[in-house]
Amino acid sequence: MKEEILLGNGAIALGLVESGCQVVTSYPGTPSSEILPEVLRFVKREGLNTYVEWSTNEKVALDTAFAAAITGKRAACSMKQVGLNVAADSLMSAAYLGTVGGLVIISCDDPGPHSSQTEQDTRFMARLAKVPVFDPSTPREARDMAIAAMEISEEFKIPVVLRPAIRVCHGRQNIAPKGTIEPNEKKGTFKKDPLRWAATPNFRLKLHQELNGKLQEIAERFGELHDFNRHDLEPGRQYELGIVAGGVPYAVVRDILAEKNRNDIPVLKIGTPFPFPEALARTFMSACKRVLVLEETDSLIEYLLGDRSKVLGRLSGHVPSAGELIPDVICRICGDVLRELQLPQLDQEHESNALELLNSLEIPGRRPTLCAGCPHRASFFAIRKAKPKAIFTSDIGCYTLGINMGAVDTCLDMGAAITMASGFYQSFSQDKADRPIVATIGDSTFFHSGTAGLLSAVYNGARFILVILDNLTTAMTGMQPTPALGIRADGSKGKEISLERIVAGCGVDYIEVVDPYDMKGMVESLKKASEYIGEPEGGIAVIIARHPCIIAYRDDAIPDRKAVTITEDCVECNLCLERFECPALYQDEELGRTNIDEQVCTGCGVCLDVCPKGAIVEVER
Repeated sequence: MKEEILLGNGAIALGLVESGCQVVTSYPGTPSSEILPEVLRFVKREGLNTYVEWSTNEKVALDTAFAAAITGKRAACSMKQVGLNVAADSLMSAAYLGTVGGLVIISCDDPGPHSSQTEQDTRFMARLAKVPVFDPSTPREARDMAIAAMEISEEFKIPVVLRPAIRVCHGRQNIAPKGTIEPNEKKGTFKKDPLRWAATPNFRLKLHQELNGKLQEIAERFGELHDFNRHDLEPGRQYELGIVAGGVPYAVVRDILAEKNRNDIPVLKIGTPFPFPEALARTFMSACKRVLVLEETDSLIEYLLGDRSKVLGRLSGHVPSAGELIPDVICRICGDVLRELQLPQLDQEHESNALELLNSLEIPGRRPTLCAGCPHRASFFAIRKAKPKAIFTSDIGCYTLGINMGAVDTCLDMGAAITMASGFYQSFSQDKADRPIVATIGDSTFFHSGTAGLLSAVYNGARFILVILDNLTTAMTGMQPTPALGIRADGSKGKEISLERIVAGCGVDYIEVVDPYDMKGMVESLKKASEYIGEPEGGIAVIIARHPCIIAYRDDAIPDRKAVTITEDCVECNLCLERFECPALYQDEELGRTNIDEQVCTGCGVCLDVCPKGAIVEVER
């Protein structure tokens, strides 16, 4: 292997492979999605015998990796930060039970948030579970920490969390291999020990005490100066202000101070925030009159430093309580603190940032929208047309953008489209009120966490329409295969599992498969489903709206492309722009009406059924 410019997620993958990881599992989610494909790339290139799996959800991924780890193999699983919520039950128990081989759990955080429901901080989850956590500040360090985390995990027989934030995951850095990657051919064994692996509450107390002992030893290790935890204090010198930072904010503040030649402000880097390197922190605190803490996204280091009289951060109001600590924000924070402490200011030459430049161009903003030709757009339009007064519960995926079309009222978490629909039904049924409810959930999300909710809803007699938006891929996170395709992570053939069989297995009697491109057929299906729900023996009606994703299946999604135009019959009702919201449709100021951007139009022809005046018509190509 030669030096290579790698995405941060690729650097983590390289670290896992270099550490001799034999089993790697994942459920995709930004910003973690590229880790598993990069592992697979290295595995194929180096001819390694490493098992790689797209799991159906994060808990499955963690359980699978944990099982491998207790056979003595080195294993890892990756997910985004909210995915760790799904795996939290397993994480808590795995910490008590411990491991035999190494187990690294990569949970990628999303300060901002750029593509997540929350800005939650995985470091707190690690502390809650009582497992060590590494917090890298660069892609190269993420690679090194992946290796170190595996070694710590195996040495102390404890799961270890690696927590890169999005700027590490999606940053790029040139990285040289540490040497030849040798295949890890360690054979798995399992020594039966029910008192440990199937421990009852009484024995869990003993395991908890053992866990506390491990953490104390690891804390002593972390408290020593090394690459991950270090400071630049000069012996015997006292400072007016010091900065404690971890993760991406450390890399940013080091660049700022170096650029401004401010060697009068020392920095303590905390790369392993739990267990906390207390000895190192005490040394740094004693040398500084005041300390500014820069960390994402919550206040873990700030809490653990303890001395409130010295510490400036989120709790003191000096650091924003939400949002990403980008360079401009950190520069402003440092300037405000220096001004407050009456210390020399940073050299603040005004530099126009990208946002200021963008605003100066006066380019109109455009909200995110479904792709031109997306089958979900047709589904949502049909749903609004057939059930305009319904409550629309939805879920996590690109189809959440149905909110733009007025077809998404709620979006809580993975699987909640079904559980909230059931909750709405039971709430209104209690009042003898009849409120129509339409839930929408993607195919991958249904496999992830839809079945338990559907089973419960059927069992408890709920009545609503469930539309499974099946575009034959996991579109939002990078086109990973779903179980319905029967394609495994490495491209080999797996067992195809149809949505129809799963839905029927959950006890649903009404199942219909429709193509949402057939707008009239979709509307008719929704009306029939509504009638079924109202029948005495009715129940939940499931419609599987199946059509290939326009991005994943460019050649197959639209086999019969249509050329369309808008005639002078257009009365500018704007229904096509506001309710259908296809990016190929736009307001043409010269024509004085709606027009079609032929460069964007995919030729799906769905818009032919949208215009109430029939102004959108097909023409010869």
